Amino acid sequence: MTSEHTVSAFDHELNELAVRIAQMGGLAEKILTDAVHAFDRRDEDLAHAVIDGDVRIDELEAEVEEQAVLLIARRQPMASDLREVMAAIRIAADLERIGDLAKNVAKRSLAIHTEAWPHKGVPGLDHMARMALEQLKDVLDAYTRRDIDRAVDVWHRDTELDAIYTSIFREMLTYMMEDPRNITFSTHLLFAAKNIERIGDHSTNIAETIHYLISGRPLRGPRPKSDQSSLTSVELGDKPSNIGRD
Repeated sequence: MTSEHTVSAFDHELNELAVRIAQMGGLAEKILTDAVHAFDRRDEDLAHAVIDGDVRIDELEAEVEEQAVLLIARRQPMASDLREVMAAIRIAADLERIGDLAKNVAKRSLAIHTEAWPHKGVPGLDHMARMALEQLKDVLDAYTRRDIDRAVDVWHRDTELDAIYTSIFREMLTYMMEDPRNITFSTHLLFAAKNIERIGDHSTNIAETIHYLISGRPLRGPRPKSDQSSLTSVELGDKPSNIGRD
């Protein structure tokens, strides 16, 4: 009876970790969506709501970490049970960073709220945000369902997000060269786009964690990346510019 009770209590504690991860994931999805809307509309109230909303994600991450440490100390889990606990810690950390990155996008919207509103590049940012949100939703669903195939699919799809970011990077560089008055807005848009690209990277991290959680093996092979912004150049008159080169 004691053994059955111990197993039941342990399962309940693991489930509590999963519930907190689900709460973090839902909040991360919401503030990412709201952050991009705030940027598009230059909505100061919504931007501040995103910044405030990130606080709860931080609190949940701290709760996950504390609960996981106590669970390890009390239960001393082994094998797959230990992977469950460690996966929760790692996924919570990635979701906390996703919240920070969404908050950064919201802050950019506050920085440009008095700027002229050249519409170039914004549709590309919206497309990036939709793709990043889809990746995040899919990887969280993969965690809930313990679906290794869906996790691997998210891992591979990160190259698409990188390619869009590179395209926006090139477009904004050209746009800034055409008219220096576009520099402030374009710079903030580039930072916003980079934050969204990094959100895709954290979804990829979560996918790798899920693969290890389910299979007990790391996801092998080079991580897919298609961000070419560090190699991008634009033409300035008859001379190429090396802006963006390392």
